[in-house]
Amino acid sequence: MAAKQAYSYLRVSGRGQLEGDGFPRQRLAIDRYARAQGIDIIAEFREEGVCGENELQDRPGLVSLMAAVETSNVRLVLVERSDRFARDLIVGEIILADMRKAGVAVWSAEGGVDLTVGDDDPTKRLIRQILGAVAEYDKAITVLKLRAARERIRKRLGRCEGRKPYGARPGERETLERMMQLRRKPRGDERMSYGRIAKQLHAEGHATRTGKPWTAASVQTILCRLNRHKPTLAPPSGERTP
Repeated sequence: MAAKQAYSYLRVSGRGQLEGDGFPRQRLAIDRYARAQGIDIIAEFREEGVCGENELQDRPGLVSLMAAVETSNVRLVLVERSDRFARDLIVGEIILADMRKAGVAVWSAEGGVDLTVGDDDPTKRLIRQILGAVAEYDKAITVLKLRAARERIRKRLGRCEGRKPYGARPGERETLERMMQLRRKPRGDERMSYGRIAKQLHAEGHATRTGKPWTAASVQTILCRLNRHKPTLAPPSGERTP
């Protein structure tokens, strides 16, 4: 007997999840459930860095999934859990209602729950809505915990997230120290301009992070940021910041 065919749908909402284990974790959970149920996943649809609160028109992966459903005989979609379709309970119910109208069943690999069960089954509908509400609550709690952790780190170190400032990566400290040295005001003379510093760094073979030539704007941005976030990188011993 041929295995039942299905599509899988995966979604991560942030860049950190894109670079982390979000997709592999979801894929593993779905694959395990599919193997246990004798289901053959024939295509995977992914939403990269899209918030689950967005409606259908802002979800290209979901739109592609719906288009595939309309042009095939596949009537089963697997997700890791209910909040992968939508974190917002109302948005999730709207999307699941569209799937139900198309004759598609959406199953959560976590717990094996039919998320598109008809509204005529009050018990299953309640289970589905409880799962959605719990997922929404868990997400809110996680956001609060992460925010509190970031604030603790920021108070202790001055910064905790975002792109690392120039000088934080291997090989950049020497260039940054030279930049600071060139910018320091000589006794009885004028301070070197950012443009002259850029030319001097290029002449000495100091590379930018991207490999492009130094510019006055890039030098100014780095030195001004350094002055605002002194804990990020201290100046060389015995020297003062510009």
